[in-house]
Amino acid sequence: MPPSPLPPFCAFSVTTSSPLDAMHVPRGTLMIQGTTSDAGKSTLVAGLCRLARRAGVRVAPFKPQNMALNSAVTVDGGEIGRAQALQAVAAGIAAHTDLNPVLLKPTSDRGAQLIIHGKARMNLDARAYHDYKPVAFEAVLESYARLQAAFDTIFVEGAGSPAEVNLRERDIANMGFAEAVDCPVVLVADIDRGGVFAHLTGTLACLSESEQARVRGFIINRFRGDISLLKPGLDWLEAKTGKPVLGVVPYLHGLTLDAEDMLPRDPHSTHAGDVARTLRVVVPALPHISNHTDFDALRAHPQVDFSYVRAGVVPPPADLVILPGSKNVQADLAWLRAQGWEDALRRHLRYGGRVIGICGGMQMLGQEIADPYGVEGAPGKVVAGLGWLDFSTTLTQAKTLKNVSGYLTLPDPAAVSGYEIHMGETEGPALERAALQLAADEGEGVRPDGAISADGQILASYVHGLFDTPAACGALLAWAGLDDAQAIDYSALREASLDRLADTLAQHLDLGKLFAAIG
Repeated sequence: MPPSPLPPFCAFSVTTSSPLDAMHVPRGTLMIQGTTSDAGKSTLVAGLCRLARRAGVRVAPFKPQNMALNSAVTVDGGEIGRAQALQAVAAGIAAHTDLNPVLLKPTSDRGAQLIIHGKARMNLDARAYHDYKPVAFEAVLESYARLQAAFDTIFVEGAGSPAEVNLRERDIANMGFAEAVDCPVVLVADIDRGGVFAHLTGTLACLSESEQARVRGFIINRFRGDISLLKPGLDWLEAKTGKPVLGVVPYLHGLTLDAEDMLPRDPHSTHAGDVARTLRVVVPALPHISNHTDFDALRAHPQVDFSYVRAGVVPPPADLVILPGSKNVQADLAWLRAQGWEDALRRHLRYGGRVIGICGGMQMLGQEIADPYGVEGAPGKVVAGLGWLDFSTTLTQAKTLKNVSGYLTLPDPAAVSGYEIHMGETEGPALERAALQLAADEGEGVRPDGAISADGQILASYVHGLFDTPAACGALLAWAGLDDAQAIDYSALREASLDRLADTLAQHLDLGKLFAAIG
């Protein structure tokens, strides 16, 4: 079934001024491709969307194919990559499945769940998906056509790198899409990785003649230092390729923006020294961790000492341990045990620590996890959970996708707004002590969600985004032991970061040349 029509264009007011206020942004499409993964494509598209929106342009982001475990629930009840939801915020529009028609959510090193137009279709290994790409491309072109009809300008984000020549055949994510719709391309490279000129010239060399001609210029991202020392390299690059450098974007520290997929480069975030009291929060970096954007508000909180704990690292002392979402709960639970987390959590609880389980993390806290349909592996497999909450989970073929709102059942019944994305149904006596009360699907009354242990030390919920609402974040931190928890507004921090990003792009990019490429 095709997705529902795009909702009416909805804008928000942006007060920050920009050179784009008086600049004409042509109607058309521009694609941002990267020399590597994490080169800055997602962030650049978000900033360009915000700039175009300031100029009064009806603008939309688009990513034909995304591979990510961070996702969002859309206004039409589907699922897209988290980066496209962020870009929709930047553009001032509702997140819709047409913004990311093909989403791959890895379940193992070789396989992924395939989501088309927001709905899970099947699990495929890499070879099977390669064969399926022509069908997926039809969905991509359908969505792109609808966006063309609804918006003036579209900024398209590529995936990975177009230099992956082994994936050129049937490509729908990079040059394959650009060639099919005949749109110009700008290449972005991350200078912080080193070898930026080799990345750009090497990528260009891997492209066909028609693809090379499609590249209108380069953007160098994450630069720090004296720009005059880079100038000889920029001159060489332009002389070597015959293509202009459209700008050098400085390294922006402290941006509060939803990550597309990868965990932060620095697993530790602390503001110790800025405040008298901090709460130590740790999250195991599961191999299949999903929606780790749940913890962005905690990483930004001035009273939280936050750490992701990677493989091979002994679980450190903490006040609060959070078991995150997972795309393969049974496998990640086995990883937890192999890394010594079960004993560490038992000791943590014995000394009065608090534990939160979110989505897959909630399922791990129960008695068992059954997979009768082979959602995560062999059909019929049943694994024992950690056993600290009296409920059991059965993984299901149907996926629950919904945006939700309600309140916590803690002594402070703070408002919560978030979303559910899970394939599983949980039942058991522990659910009688619900952690949240959510608005019922019919719009009247409430329905319970999750559980709180009898001793009050463990809280579990299917809801992602628990910490995004200021009141809920404060209440959960207080429950975990931070008596004087400050309230922070994550949405406001994100808006401020988008404006800062847009201002930086306006200052450091040649917007005249960049937008001339669209026309």
